[in-house]
Amino acid sequence: MLGEKKLYSKRNTAFLGLFFVVFLVLAYLENIFFFGVLGEILQNSFLAVIMLFTHNALVVSLIVLGMSFYVRLVFLDFFKREKYADIIVMHPKMFAIIFACIIVFISILRGATLIIGQVNLEFLPLILSISLPIGIVEGFGIYLAIKKTLSRMLSIKSLAIIYRIFCVASVLEVAFINLLTWVIF
Repeated sequence: MLGEKKLYSKRNTAFLGLFFVVFLVLAYLENIFFFGVLGEILQNSFLAVIMLFTHNALVVSLIVLGMSFYVRLVFLDFFKREKYADIIVMHPKMFAIIFACIIVFISILRGATLIIGQVNLEFLPLILSISLPIGIVEGFGIYLAIKKTLSRMLSIKSLAIIYRIFCVASVLEVAFINLLTWVIF
């Protein structure tokens, strides 16, 4: 009975990994589409908020799926021989803070590059200071998603809170983009 349960868990983990890879490919295709139509979408603020929320919700869902896959791998002892394989699961707060900061910084640079064309080092402090509110909100959403997933405390209620945070972030992001284009151009 116990061996059958472990086999069932391993099979579910394999399916979770397969779903993660499939959704990673789909996210790549969505990313190409999203950034291809972003210029036209930004003309309508309401549509831009919906599109950015959908994009951010897909990104955070992919992060949750990937972290869930990793947690299952760790707890099913797939990394028996690795000395520090469980360090991320043992310290979810620290990893969530570091990962969220990296993702937000890259996101700000990518967004500024798409709007301006290239990021000049002279404008980088201005871009970072203008986008600080959106970075804090998105960073908190990513932090919460990762921390809840790694500590195995993710629930429907916490997911709803995370998606609400990203809804607020989408409104702030459209406001940031409009402000940035107004200041630069």
